[in-house]
Amino acid sequence: MNSPDQQRLVEPPCDTPSPARSIRQRLLERVADADLSHLTIAAEAGEWQPLLDGVAIKVLREHAGVLSYLLRLEPGATLPPHRHPLDEECVVLDGRLQVGTTVEIGPGGYHLAHAGALHPTIRTATGATLFLRGAEPHASHLIGSS
Repeated sequence: MNSPDQQRLVEPPCDTPSPARSIRQRLLERVADADLSHLTIAAEAGEWQPLLDGVAIKVLREHAGVLSYLLRLEPGATLPPHRHPLDEECVVLDGRLQVGTTVEIGPGGYHLAHAGALHPTIRTATGATLFLRGAEPHASHLIGSS
């Protein structure tokens, strides 16, 4: 005959949450649902603004000098060489980018441009949509602009 300790070892664990745990979980879910500090922007919301020829920008959020935004590049569009005053993170959402002559980035790809580093020409043959987080883009960041 098995001792009580041995029986506990062979009994399957109970997957049913206790009533108190279930009530707590529902309560925390209601509290989280009531938190209005989150920011959600639907894909069809917001306005695309022209940035450069064949390039449009949609600002999602600006906080403390850092911008979260989308760039939409038409097929054949280019971004000229430029420098970033802050680190800039980029995720390709769709399409393909050519960064300079050696780097190609497709959907889901990530690119980090460090503050102050020279960014070579960026081009796309297919068109692309990008998520970026960094400084607000200005014409003064472009190489050769005054």
